Amino acid sequence: MARVVGIGNQSFESIRKKDTFYIDKTAFIKEWWENEDIVTLITRPRRFGKTLNMDMLRCFFSNEYKDRGELFEGLNIWEDEKYREIQGAYPVIFLSFAGIKGNTFELSRKQISDRIIDLYESNRFLLKSDCISDTEKARYISFLENPMDEDISFKLNELSNYLSRYYKKKVIILLDEYDTPMQEAYVNGYWEELVAFTRSLFNSTFKTNPYLERAIMTGITRVSKESIFSDLNNLKVITVTSDEYSKCFGFTEEEVFDALDEQELSSEKEKVKKWYDGFTFGTSKDVYNPWSIINFLDEKKYKTYWADSSSNGLVSQLIQQGSSKTKVIMEELLEGKSIKTKLDEQIVFNQLDGSSEAIWSLLLASGYLKVDYVDFANSEGNNIYELSLTNFEVKKMFEKMIDNWFKTRDDSSSEFVSALIQGDLDAMNYYINEITANIFSCFDVAGKEESRIRPENFYHGFVLGLMVDQIDNYIITSNRESGFGRYDIMLEPINKNSAKYQGSIPTGRILPGIIIEFKVINPRKENTLEETVEAALKQIEEKNYDAELIGRGVNPSNIHHYGFAFKGKEVLIDGNRKDAS
Repeated sequence: MARVVGIGNQSFESIRKKDTFYIDKTAFIKEWWENEDIVTLITRPRRFGKTLNMDMLRCFFSNEYKDRGELFEGLNIWEDEKYREIQGAYPVIFLSFAGIKGNTFELSRKQISDRIIDLYESNRFLLKSDCISDTEKARYISFLENPMDEDISFKLNELSNYLSRYYKKKVIILLDEYDTPMQEAYVNGYWEELVAFTRSLFNSTFKTNPYLERAIMTGITRVSKESIFSDLNNLKVITVTSDEYSKCFGFTEEEVFDALDEQELSSEKEKVKKWYDGFTFGTSKDVYNPWSIINFLDEKKYKTYWADSSSNGLVSQLIQQGSSKTKVIMEELLEGKSIKTKLDEQIVFNQLDGSSEAIWSLLLASGYLKVDYVDFANSEGNNIYELSLTNFEVKKMFEKMIDNWFKTRDDSSSEFVSALIQGDLDAMNYYINEITANIFSCFDVAGKEESRIRPENFYHGFVLGLMVDQIDNYIITSNRESGFGRYDIMLEPINKNSAKYQGSIPTGRILPGIIIEFKVINPRKENTLEETVEAALKQIEEKNYDAELIGRGVNPSNIHHYGFAFKGKEVLIDGNRKDAS
């Protein structure tokens, strides 16, 4: 009989007591314990079972669960007598930073303090024990009554001391989602303050803590050692490219297919693989994200479950505000291509604004990209990673994300694209100026040094985004060689000799090939936008940008040229078109 699929249950005890759907990951306990690492940091994308695995560790090791071996009966770990003997044998400190999302440093510090206060409250029994002195008891009570008056960075170390003396065993510390405050600090502008605080907290908890037996931290990203781990030389780091624990988070293909059989969905295996397969951890491939699989088993519908389970705000911000090169690479990824790049898996959040490599590192750690191949230590001594979008679900997420960037209240973006394809210059000029007036800021197009984006590059990336819903009709490329130069954007119709195409474009004629050139007015050369747009059109002709389209079978008489001229938020478009009969 198929087990009930529960959504969102992160309590190992509850899942086991109710016997709801669960894939056995208890081999993680054995692998971690036998590795003998004092402090382990494991990074995995969100919704990959980190919290449930951490709760499983708590239920296995914590003396609160002494004599609760029935929770593990029938699971992998219970087959080993040695591990039955240590179940429930250690004091465990478990806390999560998942909800630390303050928009100021003061609020984040208070939220972290509240988590530690909860731990002190749950261990109040220590105040009745002779294992701690009267002075220590007074300090314990003082912290509970006036927490913000004290330095909380040492409080986990202090609690470890009390618990180890009471139970006569060193403690195990489990910290889930350690990096959530880091991301919030970056987004909200208090990075340096939080880094200083976190470095002190982690040093006293994981480095200078003589009462620590073992510790695990989980998160999405590996924040750079220089930021918060500078004193932790006892830290073992496991990232998405590491082989350790590669099958402990996420579902293997065998596990997914067995689950589909159990739920009488065997016929869906091929389509489930297309949508949700693709994650790689170390050399383990064909890993599926648990959130999408569990939701699919429950609803039996194909949706972007994992992609929709978060706002993806940081990723969206980095790509939208990135350079034109970043946008062009995203275009190639959406076309199913791969990219080759150097990577540093140590994320330095305050460098994300200026480094495309840091952006790809973040996308890899977050699960949006996968490693197809690694060229270890190339001629320059660097590892070169070949990356691509993880799967169809992620592709759909990015298409939706980019589409949302360019939506306006009157749907001017879709009207603009329709006018572009039909060659309606008046409509194109009307709608593009509606869009720029409504959603651009002056900073976006000012070309100031601090923006890192030349104005024409910003417009280039913006117009590329407007075309995203035309991927069924066009092959869209940019910054490629053709003729005697490099065009800005080219749209090659997929059906070159047929009027059968998709979307809202009126039928009855063959889709044109389109070449677009962008130019920002140069006051030293041009007095008006009319002169600038004329220069753009002249460049298309003189550089023979038509050559690539003609070589691919597009009728020369059915190629449209468009020049886009910009001055701040003001846009002028002109062009020439010859329709195929």
